[in-house]
Amino acid sequence: MVLRMQLMLLSPVEVAYLFLAFIVTFLICKLSLPCLMEKMRIRGIVGVDAHKLDKPLIPEMGGLSLILAFNGGILLSIILFEDTDIRLKLIALLLSANLAGFVGVIDDLKTLGPKAKPLLTALSSIPLLAIYPLYPVFTPRPRLPIVGSVRLTYVYLFYVPTNMAVCSNTVNMLDVFNGAMPATTIIVFSSIAISSVILCSPVGFIVSIVMLGALAAYYPFNKYPAKVFSGDTGSLFVGSVIGGVAIIGGLEVVTVIALLPFIMNSFYYLASVKRLVEGRSVKDRPTRLLDNGMLEASLSKEAPITLARMVLARGALREPEVVYGFTILTLYSGILAVVTALLTFMSGA
Repeated sequence: MVLRMQLMLLSPVEVAYLFLAFIVTFLICKLSLPCLMEKMRIRGIVGVDAHKLDKPLIPEMGGLSLILAFNGGILLSIILFEDTDIRLKLIALLLSANLAGFVGVIDDLKTLGPKAKPLLTALSSIPLLAIYPLYPVFTPRPRLPIVGSVRLTYVYLFYVPTNMAVCSNTVNMLDVFNGAMPATTIIVFSSIAISSVILCSPVGFIVSIVMLGALAAYYPFNKYPAKVFSGDTGSLFVGSVIGGVAIIGGLEVVTVIALLPFIMNSFYYLASVKRLVEGRSVKDRPTRLLDNGMLEASLSKEAPITLARMVLARGALREPEVVYGFTILTLYSGILAVVTALLTFMSGA
């Protein structure tokens, strides 16, 4: 019933445009990634796969292909879609996401401090905030289930940079196992896409479908055993797109629900270490690699509490099984996000 009521979200021609953008995004990522991997290998931009016994060196910064593909898909959408509102919102999001991606590039090439990264990703919201006085690329009235719309005119201006920083870094913090980031964010963007239809958010639907095109092409390269790592370049960029679509699409609450496993991982990590700290500098790791290649939760009281450590609480698992646990948790939160969208729709917000 709800879907039938929202059939006019996009016209048939616009659906065709979006399908084309999805295909273009998929192809750009799929074709550019092997070339990028080879260049990273030649330049020595590689990372150690710490969860393998032989510690192979894997090309880093594969997230550049995600950035390239997403830019291609969104720019094509900006050209094809004639709606000024959609165009301006897509431009604002693209500029902000690219800034976050640039922060990731800097962090991959020259490690940023634990305080600099959140601050710089918060500053990636500048395009959104700069365009807002000229054109309302977001509405400072988040829609809540049952309650309806809540006016937060001034508070929302602080929410925008905070949301960009939180979403970027919380996705980054979960990108620790082969395939974890693309597998979980595919579910997140799928739930956002469905919620966008329910809540009549064309721009939310467009951004989600385009990002899904890039992630679908990227996942086979990053899944276990990984042929490429996203690097902070990829995880910060993808996280910023989630944060950005929440803002321009009016999907704030839905996005929070969809990201619950990510938020839980970040919260427990920070609560256990009791300070902002760069993950590379933590001496006691939350997981331990066994001689048989399986992973087990660290028994050290000094090790940070993470989602991986909780998944491993009942016993040792293989790396793909840990990622499967992440995926199931994200699937549950994605379903809850869609239910939240339905409740919001029924409240008439």
